[in-house]
Amino acid sequence: MADLIAEEKIEQIRQAVDIVEVITDYVQLKKQGRNYFGLCPFHGESTPSFSVSPDKQIFHCFGCGAGGNVFTFLMELDGLSFQETAIKLAAKVNIDLGINLPQSQGGKKVSKELQAMLEAHELLRKFYHHLLVNTKEGQQALEYLLNRGFTQESIDKFQIGYSLNSWDFVYKFLSKRNFSPEWMEKAGLIIKRERDGTYFDRFRDRIMFPIFDRHGNTIAFSGRSLGADEPKYLNSPETAIFNKSKILYNYHLAKPSIKKMQYAVLFEGFADVIAADRAGVENGIATMGTALTDEHISLLRQNVQTITICYDSDKAGIEAAYRAGNHLHDAGFQIKVAIMTDGMDPDEYIQKNGQDKFRNEVIGASLTWMGFKFLYYRRGKNLQHEGDQLAYIEQIIKEISKLDKAVERDHYLRQLATEFSLSLEALMQQQRQIYFAEKRKSTGKNEPAQKPLLSFKPAEELKTKYVTAERRLIAHMLKDRDVAYKVQELLAGTTFNKDEHQAIITYLLGFYEDHLVPDASSFLTYIQDDNLRRMVVDIEMMSINDELTTQELTDYIKQVLNYQNLLKIKEKEEELKEAEREKNFTKAAEVLTEINHLRKLL
Repeated sequence: MADLIAEEKIEQIRQAVDIVEVITDYVQLKKQGRNYFGLCPFHGESTPSFSVSPDKQIFHCFGCGAGGNVFTFLMELDGLSFQETAIKLAAKVNIDLGINLPQSQGGKKVSKELQAMLEAHELLRKFYHHLLVNTKEGQQALEYLLNRGFTQESIDKFQIGYSLNSWDFVYKFLSKRNFSPEWMEKAGLIIKRERDGTYFDRFRDRIMFPIFDRHGNTIAFSGRSLGADEPKYLNSPETAIFNKSKILYNYHLAKPSIKKMQYAVLFEGFADVIAADRAGVENGIATMGTALTDEHISLLRQNVQTITICYDSDKAGIEAAYRAGNHLHDAGFQIKVAIMTDGMDPDEYIQKNGQDKFRNEVIGASLTWMGFKFLYYRRGKNLQHEGDQLAYIEQIIKEISKLDKAVERDHYLRQLATEFSLSLEALMQQQRQIYFAEKRKSTGKNEPAQKPLLSFKPAEELKTKYVTAERRLIAHMLKDRDVAYKVQELLAGTTFNKDEHQAIITYLLGFYEDHLVPDASSFLTYIQDDNLRRMVVDIEMMSINDELTTQELTDYIKQVLNYQNLLKIKEKEEELKEAEREKNFTKAAEVLTEINHLRKLL
């Protein structure tokens, strides 16, 4: 267990770390004015509402409400404790914490069992690679790869290896190094025989492709048979360290290229990634035999907004590309689709047509998402046949109606008009009809043409005013220590009406006892409640005047106190009704006088 980190070290980390630099490793940010904006990593969105303030060293999402400082960002996104986060940030800025650090995986503590699984995979990766490139036993496998177009550089880059044609070499190899057989079975490296409880190796006489997680740890293998052995590819089972729905092959190596080129190429399998990399496409990634998942989407969102899909060009590949494209489009990505000919996969295409053609005529000539749909909906239709032609045109117009930009709609309608010698005006008219028909479906048929205007009761109006006043007071108190004490003085013992607001200023006044200078990032660490942290960040991002005038301060205080008076009025009104029911007219007159006095104060 790690020692406690000294408070001065935490402050040193906070001063040294730039929140924009840290978040850029997870989110693609663009500068707009004084702040940076990007797609929120905490929820799915298509329009950037995630803001990072370098001045205040905080982040805030206007969509889901997530917010905090650099510590809370890593804690929420990576699931780290505060201490683990501090250790990770200290390493980033080369600050020696002077404590005993725990073993970690990407900053997270791992159990002895998981650590053993990782170490065993790492050891075998190195051993398999050594067998392939340096021994007689691996010579046949090496020649096979070289004959298939693999280069020595590619073999080294992807750490490709070879497993011996032995039933128990790995079992003995790991046992001699004190790896528990039970743990290694859970890791998927060996298999237990039911008949006698002995163990044998999962991978035998296969070319070994290691699978890495996002941090570069070896977590699984895929073994390709050299001969006619089935299956052709044998993969590690899912384990505590390997979950296919969360892994994108080559992500750790492709990440720098993805960020530099501002787009990623998504392939169906790791063999396609390796083939494309040999052709100079270094920003390739692939799923591990699964459909694209929300976890994959979340990982991609951290670094890129544009994806080129390059799946096999057979029927199954095109259907898979369509499904993946819809998932990515719904998540807000810009999508292109690379098309190959004759039902080939990328490896086959490169071997037949060469690397330059693949780069320039496949990846470089990728279709837009709408352009791909033109091809997708043509499949299985005879466009010389009137019925098929009309069905195709209607389907394409439906897709065009979903486009947000008028220029895009116009472009594709003109393309459709030219191809089928149709009137552009007629296509536009049908497109508008389809658009409004779909809109009526989504909003409900019985929705009234005009919604009634909303009217607020005085109590609701006052409630809105006091909430706004309290938030603006807090915003100024966060900026100026003197204002915080002035507000406390003017309230004269009266608390804020919203409990969360009162809790924030209680924290803030305590913070100012030890801190002479306001510091939003430091204050967020001082607060112990996650909900209050989010509320503080939301308030911090408000636009307020640089200085709080006396008149403005007076108005805000009045709104806070007015709501208290409103509550007293409600109490008195109940007293008035009770007095009238009891026909106590003297009491009723006294209460009515009090009510009138309170109303004058509003």
